[in-house]
Amino acid sequence: MSKPEPEFKKIACDYCGDAAINHTASYIQSLLSTPVDKYMTSVIHRAPKFVKKSADLIMRGLFEALHMLRIAKYSDDIEKTASFRSRVVWEEAQRRGIYMEQVLILGKASDHYRAKLHGKNIYFESLPIQYKFLDMKKNWDDKLILKQELSKVGVPVPQYFRLPFYTAKSLEKIFSAFKTKVIVKPQIGSRARHTVTNISTLSHFKDAVKIARQISPYLVVEEYLEGDVCRATLVDGKLAGFYRGTAPHVIGDGVKTIRELIEEKDSTRHERIQKVQVTKELHDHIKRFGFIMDDVLPKDFRLSLSHRVGRLFGGSTREMVDELHPSFIPYLEKAAQTVGLAVAGFDCIVPDPTKDADSQRWGIIECNTLPFIDLHYYALEGKPRNIAGMIWDMWD
Repeated sequence: MSKPEPEFKKIACDYCGDAAINHTASYIQSLLSTPVDKYMTSVIHRAPKFVKKSADLIMRGLFEALHMLRIAKYSDDIEKTASFRSRVVWEEAQRRGIYMEQVLILGKASDHYRAKLHGKNIYFESLPIQYKFLDMKKNWDDKLILKQELSKVGVPVPQYFRLPFYTAKSLEKIFSAFKTKVIVKPQIGSRARHTVTNISTLSHFKDAVKIARQISPYLVVEEYLEGDVCRATLVDGKLAGFYRGTAPHVIGDGVKTIRELIEEKDSTRHERIQKVQVTKELHDHIKRFGFIMDDVLPKDFRLSLSHRVGRLFGGSTREMVDELHPSFIPYLEKAAQTVGLAVAGFDCIVPDPTKDADSQRWGIIECNTLPFIDLHYYALEGKPRNIAGMIWDMWD
């Protein structure tokens, strides 16, 4: 592609990864919106069709009004695209002869666009999905709601529990109910912000709650599944791509310290893989495995360095929809049928996607209702998938 691919962006908060947010604003927004969204989504879903259709007209009218007032303008410069997700959509539009423009607000790029299709202008946020396919009966970005509904239809999910506004005693009771290691994360959120994994002690559990609660009062604790983070993207109910992200790791030789192994790893890394970021989050992560940076790692011991996966964090990526064991497909299609979205990205933890799904412990951990389809284009290995083309096909 003509434009450089995504790169890691160092930010002030280690636990936000490379996607910074204002902690206080996030906490307040979550406090107010999480309980309301559950009911508002249901109300909107039950609204008459003419009311839902008006949402499209409102967006169209808003941008046209802003354009008339010269607050907004339309740009056909693809280099100003707000996200790589939108860029692959735009590049596919160009290949099809679809004229597409970006909405600039006061000269700044937004992730809203319009395109000329079948003689009419369509307006959309990042992905050109028709409004009739955006109707959600539940808030599927809510990790708790998603797991509740998927478990009802037999789709594997990890054991989970919502953390209430708590006392220290209730935390002890909740932690003791799990027989495995656990994860703590915000009930609604993305990019693995303020998520803490591989928790095996009550002390670490309490620390994780404090970290996650910096951005949300509503948290979920769930079973820690062993395996890689995989993204299954489904378009029109069918599996379109399956991307596997591996976390950065080092393997001990019984001689070098963890710090030396990381330096060695960075010095021999693939040119598209970025260096491992040595942060407080990394120190805390390896501490939960029982190590510190200057420990000599035992021979053949594989140590994960982060819960974040992919080349931006020093890991690897592979598009492997053609290698996926066919036993996963019915589960993933059932998940898509359950949420009822035309385009959905399901994050799964899978030990080995090439082996029978029922022979291993795996599960879906969250749903992305506006998924980053560019993941399937930029993988280090495997054949890229033209997800954008599949989405444009839905307009035919």
